Amino acid sequence: QVQLVESGGGSVQAGGSLRLSCATSGFAASRYYMGWFRQAPGKEREGVARFSSAGATDYADSVKGRFTISRDNAVNTVYLQLNSLKPEDTAVYYCAATRYYPSTFAPVYYDYWGQGTQVTVSS
Repeated sequence: QVQLVESGGGSVQAGGSLRLSCATSGFAASRYYMGWFRQAPGKEREGVARFSSAGATDYADSVKGRFTISRDNAVNTVYLQLNSLKPEDTAVYYCAATRYYPSTFAPVYYDYWGQGTQVTVSS
């Protein structure tokens, strides 16, 4: 049974930091392309950070220099470090996995999803 379980969300003030975790099970996550998405109220789900086909990382322009994606294959977990948070970062954050690397960083190309974790940033 494939599972992705996010944790680490919460409420912080602008400028603060959070570290999100995505614990995976039921599939070989090390062989999948993992990514983080977010969805704010009334908005579409958008890609935030992902591992690219070359093993490098890729970020949305809005989070470059502030967010960092990483992984620990030994514990089947992917992380998203969120620094210098802004109120516009408020959203539900999801981790997702896809077997085949999509050239377009869009939710439709990802097969497995977690339930999401809420991040709220106050000004």
